[in-house]
Amino acid sequence: MSGSDGTWFDDAAGPLVRPYAMTGGRTTSRQADLEIIALVVALGPVSRAQALALDDECLQILELVQQPASVAEISAGLRLPLSVTKILLGDLIDKKLVAFRSAVTPDIHVLQAVINGIRKL
Repeated sequence: MSGSDGTWFDDAAGPLVRPYAMTGGRTTSRQADLEIIALVVALGPVSRAQALALDDECLQILELVQQPASVAEISAGLRLPLSVTKILLGDLIDKKLVAFRSAVTPDIHVLQAVINGIRKL
């Protein structure tokens, strides 16, 4: 499983990189309000200097979010755990390369009125 140069390799999966290596050991994002259904979109083109400073996963995210995509879609597209994706997205948000918009959650009173209306039928 270990190559002659010390890298870990799985014949079926290719090179193995542990998720914590991608996040620098971080387990949480500074963007606490980044929900699984939040929509993320790139804020514009990335300069060459910015691109050189980004990891491959962050560049892949920027490709995926040229059109709005949910955090769940991005995670699936990257084939990475949701927690890792949220940390990487948080980094891109901090660098002002992407923006996100949380889903609007309906007011509990509106939901209760809908339920009550359905019960009356």
